[in-house]
Amino acid sequence: MKLVQSISKISAAALVVLGATQAHAAQKICVYDLLGTSGDIFNMAKDYAVAMQKYGVTLELKGYTDERVATEDFRTGQCDGVIATAFRTRQFNIVAGSIDTLGATTIVRDGKIDMPASYEVVRKIIQTYASPAASKLMVEGNYEVGGIVPLGAAYPVVNDRKLNTVEALAGKRIASFDYDKAQAVMIQRIGAQPVSADITNFATKFNNGSVDMVGAPTMAYKPLELHKGIGTKGGIVRFPMLILTYQVMLNKTKFPDGFGLKSREYWLSQFDRAMQLIKQADASIPPATWIDLSSENSYKYTLMLRESRIDIAEQGMYDKKGLKVIKKIRCSVNPADPECATKSEEDWK
Repeated sequence: MKLVQSISKISAAALVVLGATQAHAAQKICVYDLLGTSGDIFNMAKDYAVAMQKYGVTLELKGYTDERVATEDFRTGQCDGVIATAFRTRQFNIVAGSIDTLGATTIVRDGKIDMPASYEVVRKIIQTYASPAASKLMVEGNYEVGGIVPLGAAYPVVNDRKLNTVEALAGKRIASFDYDKAQAVMIQRIGAQPVSADITNFATKFNNGSVDMVGAPTMAYKPLELHKGIGTKGGIVRFPMLILTYQVMLNKTKFPDGFGLKSREYWLSQFDRAMQLIKQADASIPPATWIDLSSENSYKYTLMLRESRIDIAEQGMYDKKGLKVIKKIRCSVNPADPECATKSEEDWK
């Protein structure tokens, strides 16, 4: 009888161990992709899951088409990690979230927007944050940045080609993501009217005429059918208000020590792949849809974004530490820019 009881206890203990092993066999990652499980980001996440197996980590992916739900499921512990845009992941790491701030990565040379140089700034930032020296910056409480990858520049998409100057936007309605307060501040600064929106409805508001302008990457042009809102009179202004990124956030307590760094290094290796997707999306825009700015306006708007960015940071809506890092990188790419001779952003603690 005692032998039977002992065997039963051993069996029960074995089942508990087995259950625990199974429960921790896979870490769940919530993945936001505009196109759900058929989108490019979800496909990149699948390759990420395969690559992470060599570190003894099994990732189970769950696709979302609503970014708010994906990040909320992560925040409440239903997922061990999330892949979403920096607008939403900024709440988990404000330093990494600083990349997606107004004009922070835009390079202007001789009055013209230099997109290759602007993306080089983004690459160098991701490279910096993927280095062991930056590991402490990538951790905030139990949250750790597991990677950053570019999504493309957010361009002004307008329903009237005449809206090609800041002055022309005065009084116009512009979609503003209510979870990024800096957008509304910027819109009000130029005398326009912010209209509350989020990633699930901003395109609908533009397409049905509720707003006159939205900011969007070229990757969103076809899936969101922005040509409907552009119609015959509108277009896309070739001026990057900011360069959007997707960011991977992890609950570091759910992963082995050192996993965050390996994850960041992996996503750095995917930079060129992401750039190919961005270039394909840029090329898919009908040439006549683009609206080019004069050299004078390109420089003027870059300066305006810089002043706004500094002002918004002083109000506490942007992270000064992150912006300080970005300015150093911006000036390493374009040292001739007059801002590099100023102390703005450098004196921030």
